[in-house]
Amino acid sequence: MKRIMVTGGAGFIGSHFVKYQLDIYPNIQVVNFDKLTYAGNPDNLKGVDESRHTFVKGDIADAVAVRQAMDGCDAVVNFAAETHVDRSIAGASEFIDTDVRGVYNIVEAAKTLGTSRVLLVSTDEVYGSIAEGSFKESDPINPRNPYSASKAGGELIGRSYFHTFGLPVIITRGSNTYGSHQYPEKVLPLFATNAIDHLPLPLYKGGEHNVRDWLYVWDHCSGIDRALRHGEPGEVYNVAGGNERENIVLTRRILELCGRGEDLIKLVPDRPGHDKRYSIDASKLRALDWRPTMDWDEGVALTVRWYQEHESWWRPIKTGEYLEYYKRQYGASAK
Repeated sequence: MKRIMVTGGAGFIGSHFVKYQLDIYPNIQVVNFDKLTYAGNPDNLKGVDESRHTFVKGDIADAVAVRQAMDGCDAVVNFAAETHVDRSIAGASEFIDTDVRGVYNIVEAAKTLGTSRVLLVSTDEVYGSIAEGSFKESDPINPRNPYSASKAGGELIGRSYFHTFGLPVIITRGSNTYGSHQYPEKVLPLFATNAIDHLPLPLYKGGEHNVRDWLYVWDHCSGIDRALRHGEPGEVYNVAGGNERENIVLTRRILELCGRGEDLIKLVPDRPGHDKRYSIDASKLRALDWRPTMDWDEGVALTVRWYQEHESWWRPIKTGEYLEYYKRQYGASAK
């Protein structure tokens, strides 16, 4: 591959993937296509090699813009998505537009252009909750909120293009990803930045013992890259961190790292349809010689330290639209 398009490349995982490609492959050219929504941030791309990185502002819901940007690219990796469960519960329209219609535009353009690889980045949440064991790629999907349903819809569009048109589509389903540059509506940066400011940590009551499998962002990028370059078209690959923790365990770890007490924990009404436990089996990707390398304790410590040392990145974010969302979501119970 000489030239790849990364959609959503100014977002959290997407920007790390852009950096991963430029760092690991010295001859790669990256076309970064991003709408720059509230979660897209040009500051996430500071320091990239601009001679090999082309930024195009655009929306994957715009079929013409997608096709124009993809022209001449060997592969496309789609990170562009609406991703926050709580926002999808409040209103799902944008999730359908981006996560389903946007994927359709990508695969349709790839079919027209003869793109050699299309990788759709999805989530473990499409499986739904599991009490014991871990989901494998062959297990049926059972999304239980509008966000995961929209991601499942995009997956199905992509897979239909593989079966119907032979389009070389690959899907990855990643577990809960954490690291630097993550928009602070997600739990780890939200709790870390609140703790830094001695503000309450709004933990869902009833969800404090829900379990998530944590995957460091660079490990997630390496897993996606392995599937992109060595995976089989038409296949799905789980990307798992192997670090299952209850939400309360993560919360206490963040407070410890910030030197704060548990009195900052404020239980708020639980999320509707809150999945109890996510767990996926990544044996299929491991068979392609991929392994996560980051220790959970070390990774969380590195991440919290990054937010402590980069207040100039997140303080401007936690104003305006963010504050309005925060008040709507958590209300007086989070004060």
